[in-house]
Amino acid sequence: MEGGDQEERRTDEPRERRPLFEATADALRAWVVEQGHQAYRVRQIHHWAFHRRAESFEAMTDLPLDLRRRLAAEWSLFATEVAYHGASADGTDKLLLKCRDGRRIECVLMTEEHRRTVCVSTQVGCGMGCVFCASGLKGVERNLTTAEIVDQVLQAQNLLPAGESASHIVVMGMGESLANLDALLAALDRICSADDGLGMSQRRVTISTVGLPEKIRKLAARDRQYHLAVSLHAPTEELRNELVPVNEKVGLTAVIEAADDYFRITGRQVTYEYVMLGGVNDRHEHALALGRLLRGRKSHVNLIPYNPVSGLPFLRPDPDGVRRFVATLRDRGVSATVRKTKGQAIDAACGQLRRRFESAAVAEPAPISASVS
Repeated sequence: MEGGDQEERRTDEPRERRPLFEATADALRAWVVEQGHQAYRVRQIHHWAFHRRAESFEAMTDLPLDLRRRLAAEWSLFATEVAYHGASADGTDKLLLKCRDGRRIECVLMTEEHRRTVCVSTQVGCGMGCVFCASGLKGVERNLTTAEIVDQVLQAQNLLPAGESASHIVVMGMGESLANLDALLAALDRICSADDGLGMSQRRVTISTVGLPEKIRKLAARDRQYHLAVSLHAPTEELRNELVPVNEKVGLTAVIEAADDYFRITGRQVTYEYVMLGGVNDRHEHALALGRLLRGRKSHVNLIPYNPVSGLPFLRPDPDGVRRFVATLRDRGVSATVRKTKGQAIDAACGQLRRRFESAAVAEPAPISASVS
């Protein structure tokens, strides 16, 4: 009798609800039909999540009450919760999101005149070891799930005024994007789906990588129209080995060849990201070497003045030096622009906000909003 009582208590314990976007749209349709409802209800659920910004199943008022109750019992609409929200006067919002296991990840919303761009993370931390980046200071802890990647877009989009939605996605947050390729593509496919997502064009999505040749070719073979951005940061093997340690195993030549293959297979121009570190990789000889490396290639260089990270020795480059660097590249026929720096006041660079909270040993930051004028 006592054992039976224990079993009954265990049965009565609430089960952990599954994140909605861990299920494929087809799997969710099958579940809805099993509950005795029509499959088209899934499209309504997705419309509420992506377009009407529902924060609970109860808010989905055109669904039958029974289905809303079953959804609330079995599923959770979000896989994360907002632990911190920082807002900057330049139109940048940064969210620190708490995952179910207590780990924290970052995403950024950048609002400009005609663009609403969400920058998403793919891992907790990063294993690539770029010496100037806050994301990898503690290494990589785990890959994010599909639901946790989708969540970042939903949580960021919910910050926008009514009637506005995310227009672009850049996968340039914490982590090496191609190291979590399957979960990332599942998330992006859902977001870009016209029937079951946001309906965003694949051409408005950019995936950034430090340069993993096999994974670059695997992405090219998946027949998507996503832009590829290669985090180059140096024009020579020697300097890249110092700044991007994984380059010692991969090699700059192999990265460039894989990027060339991506362009050949997909027809999508490759962007080369180049974080400019004052006195390290921003001199005239570096511009000349980069021009030689990329001359004749259908590519674009995105120069990024460094956002300083507390505890690291790197500095922002001199603005006049940045302008000379751009001019040198353009004189050699290489397309180049300087990315506008935004969000410095709210630790918008990858990994900075998460590191600040963990370094300060904040146990559980409550959902708050910090505005910076």
